[in-house]
Order: sequence, then structure tokens, then C-alpha cells
Amino acid sequence: MAKLVSKTYGDALFEVAVEQGTLDTMLEEVEAVLQVLRDNKEYISLLSHPRIPAEEKKVMVEKAFKGKVSSELTGFIITIVEKGRFSEIEDILLYFMSKVWDEKKIGVACVTSAAALSDTQKKEIEAKLLKTTSYVKFRMSYSVNPALIGGMVIQIGDRVVDSSVKTKLENMAKELNKIQLSN
Repeated sequence: MAKLVSKTYGDALFEVAVEQGTLDTMLEEVEAVLQVLRDNKEYISLLSHPRIPAEEKKVMVEKAFKGKVSSELTGFIITIVEKGRFSEIEDILLYFMSKVWDEKKIGVACVTSAAALSDTQKKEIEAKLLKTTSYVKFRMSYSVNPALIGGMVIQIGDRVVDSSVKTKLENMAKELNKIQLSN
């Protein structure tokens, strides 16, 4: 159900931005709003609370966002509040962002390596991903997990390329367990 809600509202915001030719601006504003919401989790709880009247919630949204983001985005957030869907605002905004990134052929890649990567290595990885995918740009995030032993895991959407030493050793162990030794 939550996926349907985020898609419905995210698609609506996307259509408004396309119609008005404000896709880039709206993306920047949505990213800023999302960051504010992530930094203030209590705000989501407050605007999702069933005992606070919708009118009061609307006033809080206007105080927080009016003049700081476009009137379209402020109105959109107020609509979400009125419909009682503010608890799902993060999913809605994330869906909108992914839809814009798809439209602009921007991929999102999460790279996990056993050790920290140098700037040169990061650039090489991004260049390789650009060459092997249909994306024209990537939003890259990097993390370190020493348990990988070596190599890396790259995730783009629902696709995962795992070239870690840990996985290779696990696969090798599975194959060795399949072999039956005979006297």
C-alpha cells in the first residue's frame, strides 16, 4: 500500500514539475525538504499525529516551508497533510527523486569496499559504470565494510555486482561441499 501511495503522489508532483518546466528546481527543493525532514524526525511525528487538527498542521507546514520552497511544493506538502499521508512523505519524495533521475538518465550507485577508496579509484569506478550502463551521470555513495576482505560490492537499483573476496570464498566453499571424495 505504501508503495502505491508514494507512486501516486510522486507521479503527481513529477507531472506538475514537467508541465511547468521546473524539474531541476523541484528536484533541488525536494532534496532540501527531505534533508530537513531527516534532520528533524520529530516534525514528521508531529504532522502525522492524529490528534492535531489538519488546519493546525497546515499552518505548521506554511511556517516551515512558505517562501523557502516553491508555492507548488508547499501546496503539495499541505495536500499530503490534508490527506493524512504525512507519515509517508519520505517515501513520496524519494519516489519523486528516483523518477526525475530516471528521466534524466542519472543512476544511483552504492559502492561498498573492504578499504577506503582513493579519489582516483572512485573516478575510475564511476567512469567504468558510465561506460557499461545507459546512464549519463551517477550519484555515487561509498562505504567501507572490512568483512568483505577485498574487492567490492556495487549496487545500482535492484542490480548487485559482488566481486568481494568474502563472496568468492563463500562460493568456493559451497562448490567444495558439493564434491564427494571417494577412497
